[in-house]
Amino acid sequence: MQNLFTPLSVKNLTLKNRIIMPPMATAKANGDGTMSKEILEYYHEKTKDEYLSMVIVEHSFISEQGRANKGQLSVSKDAHIEGLKSLADLLRKNNTISCLQINHAGIYARPLDSFMLPIGPSPSPTKTVKVMTREAIGLLIKEFAEAARRTKEAGFDAVEIHSAHGYLLNQFYSPLCNKRTDSYGGSLHNRMRLHIEILEAVRAAVGEEYPIFLRLGASDYKEGGVTLTESIQAAKIFQEKGLDLLDVSGGFAGYTHPEDLQQGYFKELTSALKAHLSIPVILTGGITDLQAADQLVREEQTDLVGIGRAIYKDSNFLENALKELEA
Repeated sequence: MQNLFTPLSVKNLTLKNRIIMPPMATAKANGDGTMSKEILEYYHEKTKDEYLSMVIVEHSFISEQGRANKGQLSVSKDAHIEGLKSLADLLRKNNTISCLQINHAGIYARPLDSFMLPIGPSPSPTKTVKVMTREAIGLLIKEFAEAARRTKEAGFDAVEIHSAHGYLLNQFYSPLCNKRTDSYGGSLHNRMRLHIEILEAVRAAVGEEYPIFLRLGASDYKEGGVTLTESIQAAKIFQEKGLDLLDVSGGFAGYTHPEDLQQGYFKELTSALKAHLSIPVILTGGITDLQAADQLVREEQTDLVGIGRAIYKDSNFLENALKELEA
């Protein structure tokens, strides 16, 4: 029987246990998005005890037009690779597998250039948005591929594509936001077309052996939004297209469950997805003790457990939790 301390293979990686730190924005980057001393200190503080098997580093913007906030980390330029390398090196020295999450905020972007309009799949009822043309979609695919290449060149062990929490790829995936009538809107297959094209472009950019993850907003928990049934269909196709790991979260509901507050509140999503996939899945959501995390793995409701806020609030959380578990 698998448990929280059973090693796990993901592509060519071997995770020493099932405990990971999921991506959480620190807003500690320099103003231009480059690596800062504060970010390096933060990740060293979280991983110096070497208990974590993997860290998925906070969402990093692939272009200025996709920047989510002022202090966000950038993977948008080759000039930023050297700074990113310092973080990948730090995590390696701390015996922690590293993954960088790459993202475009879409209609929720806040570019530093005030004349740069946010882009999205469809018009927004609440803000001025530049609806993406086929040409703009082609450019976006290239930007994701280039960001993945930089991630690999910086020395990260894997790259994660962000399609959750209402950001751009989630905006294409969800019928709540995607009102297009062309081949990128309407049916599930059309709404996930951009994901497939990005997966293919990223794979071409990083090669066959480099691990590619996807964070999927598997349910919007809203009427007319994405459903778990749709996400099972989509995830099976993503796996066929070469995805190596599925990181499960909410869509337009964000990273919290609107009704469920128990530890591992997305487990109904991960358990159903895991049953249909051969690639590993990650469960996050309100997990604050290792006994609960271990039970989720033992019950085969997930392969990996993301513990976020507890580690964010207390860098000694895992050390203390392990002592309690052994007592």
